[in-house]
Amino acid sequence: MKRLFVLMTASALSLSFITVMDSQAGEKEMGMKKDIKTMHRDDQIKVARSAAPEAISRDAAIMVFGPDGKLSEAEKGTNGFTCIPDIDGQEVPDPFCGNAAAMQWVNDLVDGKEKPSNTEPGVAYMMQGGWHWEKDGKIIMDKNEPGANRVKEPPHWMVFWPFSSASTNLPVQPGGFDTYIMWDSTPYAHLMIHQDPGAIK
Repeated sequence: MKRLFVLMTASALSLSFITVMDSQAGEKEMGMKKDIKTMHRDDQIKVARSAAPEAISRDAAIMVFGPDGKLSEAEKGTNGFTCIPDIDGQEVPDPFCGNAAAMQWVNDLVDGKEKPSNTEPGVAYMMQGGWHWEKDGKIIMDKNEPGANRVKEPPHWMVFWPFSSASTNLPVQPGGFDTYIMWDSTPYAHLMIHQDPGAIK
């Protein structure tokens, strides 16, 4: 698990499935600073926990950035979820909280593996929203691709498991349906659900 977070820090994680609340509103409500790595440890923990509903985040393991910019475990968890304060290095943190299968999926993505190796569905929450990148009107995996444009994602949760638009008839772009398949027709296709996890009963 620690290897995952070192890799995530080093590569600024191309997890494109993420967006974030309005910058000013986010900083006012969550106390978020523009550079998450300069925040006090306790503030980072608060931001990390804001990724998921309290019923999940209160018992999750928490990772925070140290002075060297690397993530390390600040609090141990008991429910199999791990929360981190930021994954994409944008101007406002986009905290992420996932179960062990979701973390394995991310680890495989960062490692450049041909396909994810999780043997059960990964579930992750981004209650503060995140980002994805588009080019020519289509979502792309590589945010560093020339001509890529950053697009906001609202609060959402994700399921990391093989999905395809062909078998589900789900769209491959966000829209009025509020659920879509990101990175369709790739081994890393996954389900994006535009539903505020904090509103789930």
